[in-house]
Amino acid sequence: MAIWATVFLEFWKRRRSTLTYTWDLIEWEEEEETLRPQFEAKYYKMERVNPISGKPEPHQPSSDKVSRLLVSISGIFFMISLVITAVFAVVVYRLVVMEQFASFKWHFVKQHWQFATSGAAVCINFVIIMALNVAYEKIAYLLTNLEYPRTESEWENSFALKMFLFQFVNLNSSIFYIAFFLGRFVGHPGNYNKLFNRWRLEECHPSGCLIDLCLQMGVIMFLKQIWNNFMELGYPLIQNWWSRHKIKRGIQDASIPQWENDWNLQPMNIHGLMDEYLEMVLQFGFTTIFVAAFPLAPLLALLNNIIEIRLDAYKFVTQWRRPLPARATDIGIWYGILEGIGILAVITNAFVIAITSDYIPRFVYEYKYGPCASHFEYGENCLKGYVNNSLSFFDLSELGLGKSGYCRYRDYRGPPWSSKPYEFTLQYWHILAARLAFIIVFEHLVFGIKSFIAYLIPDVPKNLYDRIRREKYLVQEMMYEAELEHLQQQRRKSGHPVHHEWP
Repeated sequence: MAIWATVFLEFWKRRRSTLTYTWDLIEWEEEEETLRPQFEAKYYKMERVNPISGKPEPHQPSSDKVSRLLVSISGIFFMISLVITAVFAVVVYRLVVMEQFASFKWHFVKQHWQFATSGAAVCINFVIIMALNVAYEKIAYLLTNLEYPRTESEWENSFALKMFLFQFVNLNSSIFYIAFFLGRFVGHPGNYNKLFNRWRLEECHPSGCLIDLCLQMGVIMFLKQIWNNFMELGYPLIQNWWSRHKIKRGIQDASIPQWENDWNLQPMNIHGLMDEYLEMVLQFGFTTIFVAAFPLAPLLALLNNIIEIRLDAYKFVTQWRRPLPARATDIGIWYGILEGIGILAVITNAFVIAITSDYIPRFVYEYKYGPCASHFEYGENCLKGYVNNSLSFFDLSELGLGKSGYCRYRDYRGPPWSSKPYEFTLQYWHILAARLAFIIVFEHLVFGIKSFIAYLIPDVPKNLYDRIRREKYLVQEMMYEAELEHLQQQRRKSGHPVHHEWP
């Protein structure tokens, strides 16, 4: 998936260069954009000469720009901290409900209390995510207007970055918690860590943390795609139906001109295609960042996009008014965000494979502690005894409940009869070192492959590159012929002999 993300972005650059050439935007620069009316109205008294056009124009002082930017950044961090607080509230809910489900009267829930806890928490988390998305869109709009961007593209880039940062944190904070924090600090029998000295911290499912992570990602991705499709098509359908119903009630003649029917459609979103870009970029993150834990994400994204193309076509043609066109040479800040997601995906998947999954413990056992450590025979199961090796002993008599014997729990700690009971064993440190080594090797290897692929794929197709060079050559020839003709005319007027070449 990391290689696919690189190939995808490189081929998009080639596609972008083709589109830019087709729409004659090669030489078009953003400096040609007009200033936003809000910017001109705010800073019309402070002018400076534009170094490109040579004309005076409104100017925003650096001190004012920095102060407004600091206020905007403070608002972003406040909203992100609100998201983290919501995730912490869901964690507390999981701890409280975990005890209730474990002692539930319904046998099915009692038997699968961990799945019941995770499923209920995921649904509540999704409702919180959707509610915060609605609130933050309004706040991001106010913060962006507070900055007074100079041009419309600057406004769009600033607003898009805020929306992405918040929605990315909003969608993925609970996933990051499950991937890297759930079950890491629970302690051990007889010395469990408790939140507020009351609730014992939650552990992963006995089959591993990947199950919880896969459930969290699957539910959020599935529900979010359904919600997005409803808001993009279902909501405009309902609004348009209600508008037509009100018009027909107020007008006796049902024959309404087509132009009036078109005017009664829903207007284009004031943010343009920002919501479409944001949806695709967040989906790109879902399909790459935790793909090691949820391999079905690319398939779900493909199926969703096949449907999304048709829904978008139907929405733009039948449910929305015709949008106003605007020139652009690229997709703006979104490409940088996609590249950042590609880099984050490599790092995150390295940590998921090394820390969240059991790949490294199995690998260390297979080559250091298992039956194949000293000798290897073809057909021998090198993981035989792995489960028993991954479980530690605890003496039940230490609980003071009158029970005797031993219980087993997942960890690499010394047994009660060892010289250092319940301390981490040497195998634990071997696994930790192997995990760190794997992360470093994996990241460097994948980043090296990504850079090599990016180097191999040119940003501009060869035929397009030759065509652009050919056009530049023809322009130079035309300038040469025009200048030569001008010199010849001057020589004729002055009576000098005419040269058919450069003098």
